[in-house]
Parts: sequence; structure tokens; C-alpha cells
Amino acid sequence: MPAIDVRESDDELVVSADLPGLTKKDIEVTVEDNRLTVSGERKWDEETRNDRYHRIERAYGRFSRTLTLPSAVDAEKVEASFKDGILNVTIPKAEQAKRKQIAVH
Repeated sequence: MPAIDVRESDDELVVSADLPGLTKKDIEVTVEDNRLTVSGERKWDEETRNDRYHRIERAYGRFSRTLTLPSAVDAEKVEASFKDGILNVTIPKAEQAKRKQIAVH
């Protein structure tokens, strides 16, 4: 399972996931019912599949990680980018979830 950070500002949530060795084609991101799911697959390198390994610590195969988001979000405006093994998902908050300053009269 990838390591994930979640940070929040007044307007959005940003989720960052470590996915070294993967490409954009290996990753799927979905937002549904206030839950973010990051899934994908890390495949064996076919050139070394028959080699004799002394230690295997890196995980291979399918993975899926689902997080319940801490506030209501606008799922229609979610954006994802992937660079240097880091997936960043920017999730705008829904209007009702944004902090509002109330003037005192």
C-alpha cells in the first residue's frame, strides 16, 4: 500500500501518494461518496522474473487504498497529476464545507 499524506486548506484537500516505479497508466484514481480510492498494479520486470532472488522487499501486484475524506468535496472538479513517482490529487471542497467568516454587528 502506498504511503499517503493528506493536507487541507480552506478551499481544498491535497492527497499525495508515493508510487515509485509506476507510470500514469498503472494508476487509477476515483472519488465516490466522499471517499478517495487510489489503485493500480506494480508488475514484475519480465527480464528478471526467472533470476534467483536472495531478498524481495518491494511489493508487487495489485494494490488499492481508500480514504474517507474529512469534509464534503466537489467530486466533479478533482484533478490528479503524477510526476517522479508522486501522485498528487487536488480535491476542491464543496461550498457547504468551506469555512465562512461571519461578520459580528
